[in-house]
Amino acid sequence: MQFQSQAVSRFYFTAAIGLFVAQILFGLVMGLQYVIGDFLFPAIPFNVARMVHTNALIVWLLMGFMGAAYYLVPEESETELYSPKLAIALFWIFLVAAALTVLGYLFVPYASLAEWTGNDLLATMGREFLEQPLPTKLGIVIVAIGFLFNITMTVLKGRKTAISTVLLLGLWGLAVFFLFSFYNPDNIARDKYYWWFVVHLWVEGVWELILAAILAFVLIKVTGVDREVIDKWLYVIITMALVSGIIGTGHHFYWIGSAEYWQWWGSVFSAMEPIPFFAMTVFAFNMVNRRRREHPNRAATLWALGTGVMAFLGAGVWGFLHTLAPVNYYTHGSQVTAAHGHMAFYGAYVMVVITMISYAMPLIRGRAANSSKAQVLEMWSFWLMTVAMVFITLFLTAAGILQVWLQRVSATPLPFMATQDQIGLFYWLREGAGVVFLVGLVIYIASFFYNGGEEKTAA
Repeated sequence: MQFQSQAVSRFYFTAAIGLFVAQILFGLVMGLQYVIGDFLFPAIPFNVARMVHTNALIVWLLMGFMGAAYYLVPEESETELYSPKLAIALFWIFLVAAALTVLGYLFVPYASLAEWTGNDLLATMGREFLEQPLPTKLGIVIVAIGFLFNITMTVLKGRKTAISTVLLLGLWGLAVFFLFSFYNPDNIARDKYYWWFVVHLWVEGVWELILAAILAFVLIKVTGVDREVIDKWLYVIITMALVSGIIGTGHHFYWIGSAEYWQWWGSVFSAMEPIPFFAMTVFAFNMVNRRRREHPNRAATLWALGTGVMAFLGAGVWGFLHTLAPVNYYTHGSQVTAAHGHMAFYGAYVMVVITMISYAMPLIRGRAANSSKAQVLEMWSFWLMTVAMVFITLFLTAAGILQVWLQRVSATPLPFMATQDQIGLFYWLREGAGVVFLVGLVIYIASFFYNGGEEKTAA
């Protein structure tokens, strides 16, 4: 059943993919700056490219989550969106705020940007991933409140399902934990506590609920498996994710001046974090194997299965590799961390947003699925991006292991920059894989503009 108000998600999906392209372009710039230190300097210094790369990632994923909610909730609730006009107004506020923030990063020295935007009134800037000026952070809060009001009112006036309930819990958690970004204590150890309350409890806590809800929704649609079966899996997965993820925050407290007991708590519960991701992989393949129908959108099904596998590898396996305190003592802050971060974000969150876009966009355009030839293009993009990300992760892992040995374990440790020179080959290989990833993303975008002379009309 289609609802007219679901079309507002198209705005969010389109902007999300545009920001995704920007994120990858700045990632490639950063990659070159690792090996050609003065590349684009002083026009785009490394710290600016890094801010744009990471902030674009966060904003486009939030755009994707919001678009997914605006599509999913009316269908789950069997009612039109509470206020489509509010959804569109909030979209433009969010997009303009994001664009102005990026322009500020690119054209205004960061210290001046902080001075001009009231950071002296409430100091919130200067922290990784949370570099946004105070007006941008306030704008995010306003957009989040309006968005949550719209979604919650829609759920309250319609049917209540496990999927919409889990999604709401995740979205409300996302908004609540972002409020810690406004608290920036002078003590750096305390600051790190509250910083991780945002960053970790997002990506290893409430975002996992959003991921599970979106994946469950798409799997119901493409497999026709009974909702009761998927609901049971959903509850098991989110329970394990919350228990392991919340207490597992302790793996970030090992070396910041916190109590020694966090090395035990963090190690034990972090070691459990791969379990919900493994369960998610089993869940996805189990549902597809038990499917009652062959959905015409084979590309969306492929993205859904890929989400489970890559989330388990990136967030689960690569997270476990360096999460135990005795190992993390040597690896924290190394390229091993970067390897885990790249595959975890791609597998868990990038892929689930793309899954939703691939499923919903053809329906919004009046088709059950894109043409067969367009789906072949899209599946090529899946393999190019996914294989490229696997190689990016492997190259960064190799660079990280060598970095740890040369800089931290060797009997004659090298200085940081001397170590970087030794692992330069892996940075070049990572850059090449990044170019392949960009090609895959361009093909993905092109697939939506290619009909191949055939359309599958939505029922």
